[in-house]
Amino acid sequence: MTMATHTPLRFVAVGDSFTEGVGDTDLRLPNECRGWADRVAEELATHRPQTQYANLALRGRRLRQIVVEQLEPALAMAPTLVSFHAGGNDLLGARLDMRLLVRGFEDAVARIAQTGAQVLLFTEYNVPLSPVLEPLKLRTAVFNKHIRRISAAYGTLLVDHWCFEKYQDRRMWAPDRLHMSGIGHEYMAKKVLEVLGAAPSLGSPVLGALQPRSRAAIMADDAAWLRRDVAPWLLRRFRGVSSGDHLSARWPAVMPASRLTTFWDGRASKQPNFRDFRQREAPKMCSA
Repeated sequence: MTMATHTPLRFVAVGDSFTEGVGDTDLRLPNECRGWADRVAEELATHRPQTQYANLALRGRRLRQIVVEQLEPALAMAPTLVSFHAGGNDLLGARLDMRLLVRGFEDAVARIAQTGAQVLLFTEYNVPLSPVLEPLKLRTAVFNKHIRRISAAYGTLLVDHWCFEKYQDRRMWAPDRLHMSGIGHEYMAKKVLEVLGAAPSLGSPVLGALQPRSRAAIMADDAAWLRRDVAPWLLRRFRGVSSGDHLSARWPAVMPASRLTTFWDGRASKQPNFRDFRQREAPKMCSA
């Protein structure tokens, strides 16, 4: 996709925590995160000042929930570009019907493509959780094979996350080891913009050599991770709840992407109240 400046661009992001921005913490923003999609919208606004943006993604959502809750509101916004990331939470489930997952994913992509919007897909990454969860890598590889096939069949854009070597560095990941860190989100924004054909001002992260860790330090870090992140996650799974159950979409109504740009550049005479804007212009969302 080559970025032309003469046509309006309406970018709507759909998905789970990957697209919501979890791991890229900013307490000033809705749901206290920023993420790659916000960064992409900001950059697109520098190429096309009339760019509009909405982000309906929510953490913890599985494919079916994303389709039921987000797809119809997203398409009602008449987007010209839709990013779609789904299936990661399904892959983490104890029981998985891969055929059903792939069929649902393809149906969703077909539905978006039928509107004439450009579709942007992502492969999943082999998240470095723990050697105990190494079998997850096989699931991810199989799902990614289908994502690449679907992308080719429907002529979508594809960000092949699986192939990005920089994510082998643990500093690209948040302490929970499941979500990208702020650096990871910034690099993802850069790769998305490259796929879109934009000229990003974002640079690649310059990370110095990792300091070696002792076995005792690694074990202590693993124990803290299990206590802080894994145990609560397992408890939520057992109870059938999600960390996103009491949250709403960060940007549920299309807005000028330049609002984000002026906020971060500090050019606005008064800091925008994003929460008020979200509450005032949010459309009703479908329920699961």
